[in-house]
Amino acid sequence: MDYRDAATAGPMDEDEAGGAFETREAPITSAEHGERLDKVLAVRVPEFSRTWMQALVERGHVRLDGVVATASSRRVRARQKLAVDLVPTDESLAFRPQAKEITALWEDEHLLVLDKPAGLVVHPAAGNWSGTLLNGLLARHPGAAQLPRAGIVHRLDKDTSGVMVVGKTLLAVTALSRAIADRSVQRRYLAIAEGAVTGAEFSIEAPIGRDPVSRVRMAVVANGKPARTDVRRVAVKGGFSALRCALHTGRTHQIRVHLASRGHPLVGDTVYGGHPALGLVRQGLHAFRLVLTHPVTGAVVEVRCAPPPDFAAAWSAVAGAQGLE
Repeated sequence: MDYRDAATAGPMDEDEAGGAFETREAPITSAEHGERLDKVLAVRVPEFSRTWMQALVERGHVRLDGVVATASSRRVRARQKLAVDLVPTDESLAFRPQAKEITALWEDEHLLVLDKPAGLVVHPAAGNWSGTLLNGLLARHPGAAQLPRAGIVHRLDKDTSGVMVVGKTLLAVTALSRAIADRSVQRRYLAIAEGAVTGAEFSIEAPIGRDPVSRVRMAVVANGKPARTDVRRVAVKGGFSALRCALHTGRTHQIRVHLASRGHPLVGDTVYGGHPALGLVRQGLHAFRLVLTHPVTGAVVEVRCAPPPDFAAAWSAVAGAQGLE
């Protein structure tokens, strides 16, 4: 029996992500007797990598004589019945539609301005191949599948809440990307930092690049990309500072890195030296205002986004109602 024969394919089942997969079955041949299981799988399923075959073994998707195989290194025997569930790789789920609740703050046929909740990843990446904003956009409107990154033109960190704009047409995506690049889109943030920030208003202008010690962090480094953040102190109380920040550039983790470089990491931002406090267990950063020129009508679009309860309570403990106007 040829294990590539369509007759050996089992029924279509449902994987963890809700998509269909094939179960492929065939007996071990005499030529395969004594070979490692992962080597046999790599030959039998050439469309997937050996690494992914090993992952399927670890996840319980490979069986010998109906018993789940637990080790990729085990040796197979002739006439054993091998069955493997061809579950798609995590990466292949990255651009699949997945229904998600998306709160629109302002919308027309060209633009969607939304309220991104803390905890939501914007774009698929290692460790977060599904369940992202991009997956939700693909499910929300069919045209997103025809756009670069489903219309996403800028990002907020996973644990940053607040206002984001997404293009719904290619014209809008192109225009928004250019506007962000030439810094004509205004983005304003509320931040809660540790310590008493001195100076009522100031700018932090320091280049940002990958941290040479930890690849999961960014840092102020001499060979980094230029970055500027304007900061206005709203209030100081109990060892914390409520700040309003304006971005002139959009580097990864920019506000977090700039404030930490001045000795004032954001509350809850453990990556950059902050600590949970004021009820916040995620970084104290909220995008509260976005101003842009509509790419089609030319009208000024200004959208504000009220902070979610966790941030609102922390902000109130430091600044009351100040700075929310």
